[in-house]
Amino acid sequence: MNWLKQQVANVAGTQEPIYGPSALRSVAKQAETTPYTELEKKDLRWQAMESTCVETQTFYLMADSGHIGMAQVIYSNVAGLRTTCQFNTKIFYPGGTKPNLWSSDALSNYGFDDQQLCFYADGCAIDLSEDGMSYTIKSATNEASIVHLMVTRNTPGFQAGKDGKSYFGTDPKNPWGSMRHAFWPRCEVEGGIITKEGEIDFKGKAMFVHALQGMKPHHAAARWNFVNFQSPTYSAVMMEYTTPPSYGSSVVNVGGLVKDGEIICAGSGNSATHLDIKDDPDNEWPEPAAVNFEWSGTTKEGKLVTAELAGALGKRLDKVDVMAEVPGFVKAIIGGVAGTKPYIYQYSPEPRLSLKLTVDGVEAVEEGVLFSEATFICQ
Repeated sequence: MNWLKQQVANVAGTQEPIYGPSALRSVAKQAETTPYTELEKKDLRWQAMESTCVETQTFYLMADSGHIGMAQVIYSNVAGLRTTCQFNTKIFYPGGTKPNLWSSDALSNYGFDDQQLCFYADGCAIDLSEDGMSYTIKSATNEASIVHLMVTRNTPGFQAGKDGKSYFGTDPKNPWGSMRHAFWPRCEVEGGIITKEGEIDFKGKAMFVHALQGMKPHHAAARWNFVNFQSPTYSAVMMEYTTPPSYGSSVVNVGGLVKDGEIICAGSGNSATHLDIKDDPDNEWPEPAAVNFEWSGTTKEGKLVTAELAGALGKRLDKVDVMAEVPGFVKAIIGGVAGTKPYIYQYSPEPRLSLKLTVDGVEAVEEGVLFSEATFICQ
């Protein structure tokens, strides 16, 4: 009966019944015995599910010039009835000297290579190299932002636990939903994005995440925190979501700390805390003015690792009213659910914050560039 209720909610887009926290099998359980798994090439395959899902590959860019950018492909399926794909780019200019540049375009004639590792559509291609070390991202879908980038990883990729997945459903043997994140936490990027005002050279650092929400997004998560910190020596990444009350408002956090060629630690022993909260008068969401991000784990040798990134967020880069700006297919997924009003708050603090990292009692402190998002979807 629970499965039937869930399917009705899936198709209609309505809120789900209260199943309780036992209906979520968090990846944190896997991480108790296997904190993380290094990614192999096969772990980067597109799943392209034939049931309700949102699958994304997102490249976050931090140029030496001070520009911050994003290039993203979204594959979306609504109840197995309609599949659409979208290519998005966003550019934040140094110091907010120019308005953010946002481009979002529906893709036609999309598909994958035989191994499901590369994505193609008219005017767009995301190619994984033969050695599995780099992605080439090309898009001419929008004249306002023509993309030609190469993102090459400098350290192994990882997923939390054995398969990176949290599972949703009252029957552990037959889950009706899932959530997975796979990371390349520290990369270098070459190439650029050609705008109508000229080309922006994005040479610098990058991180990549392949995400799969194997259910309606607002059924899986009510809130999100995303952290991408890049410094000369270290990278710290985190993805945290809080489920709706249907699954006990449970918190799932995956992330890691790396440096060139080495994963220092990764897993689910992390946390994101909002500080100096103020209610946004536009929507009453509790927007953070400061944050405290913490990581905890052990090295492969069993040495204790802790890290902290804390401070004021400063002036936000953007506030995205998702329902106003996203393509129609996302609205079709979310539907007219009462209380669903998704907003994304984006930040990159100035002055810059510093990561405090302690490995086996030895502390290192290093300043870097942080790109962070706080997302609120539903109560």
